[in-house]
Amino acid sequence: MLLQTLVTGLAIGGIYALMAVGYSLVFSVLNFSNFAHGTVIMLASYMGYYILASFHQPLAVAILGAVVGAAGLAVLNESIAYSSLRARRAPSLYFMISAMGTSIFLENMVYVTIGSHFYAYPEIFHRQTITLLASSVGILDLFALGFSAAAITVLHYFLTRSKLGTAIRAASYDMTVASINGVNINRLVKLVFVLAGSLAGLSGIFMGLKYIVYPTMGWITNKAYIAAVIGGLGSLPGAVIGGLILGLTETLVSVYVSSIIRDVFSFSLLVVLLLVLPTGLLGKSLEEKV
Repeated sequence: MLLQTLVTGLAIGGIYALMAVGYSLVFSVLNFSNFAHGTVIMLASYMGYYILASFHQPLAVAILGAVVGAAGLAVLNESIAYSSLRARRAPSLYFMISAMGTSIFLENMVYVTIGSHFYAYPEIFHRQTITLLASSVGILDLFALGFSAAAITVLHYFLTRSKLGTAIRAASYDMTVASINGVNINRLVKLVFVLAGSLAGLSGIFMGLKYIVYPTMGWITNKAYIAAVIGGLGSLPGAVIGGLILGLTETLVSVYVSSIIRDVFSFSLLVVLLLVLPTGLLGKSLEEKV
């Protein structure tokens, strides 16, 4: 029972981590919370649903379609909502207001065009389980956990072993100095949104497979934002750690205490942590970015 709960918690934590890393990637370079990220995840979940249910394509095609579609949406979002603000060097507050407006607009567009219906993904894994140490573990949980770990590992190697990754890390410390040293900031920001959108596509597919798809499912991504804050906004390792901590604690509370207070516990955890560690577990103070 405990092993099953831990695997489920890690699987949910892995999905939270995928979403939280998307938040942290954008924050690390542009220094604002991209609240439209949750809406991109919701739209990616819809894409995966239609590819699977309406076009009857295999899961691999649905994952690829959601990743590519979400990456395109994220870049389009940046081009329309943020690029002009970047050109005018607008304060971070303007970016956050633009992000919230974009999120509300896209969510209402889904209501108008698709409706408020709830959609369930086709049964891909048919609730299959395997037995590990006398515990039944869901195939979907193992798949989500493995895929999330692989995606985050690939992103880590990209950021630490490639020139583009080095440029992103340099811009996260000082965008002006990075620009002086030859980094094309406009292309770099587009690349950051491609990466964040790709992670949104992956997490959207897993959210759809594990739960259901509906227009306001983006609120679940608020928990991913909590995970990013717990780990320290702007810190990618912190986002992963925060996602896993949140997923594990939520699952343990649901199983051993009550699922009713699961969300209360998540937000309470955030409040307590911010009182003790205002910058999160691995966050850095904003003064270092000035």
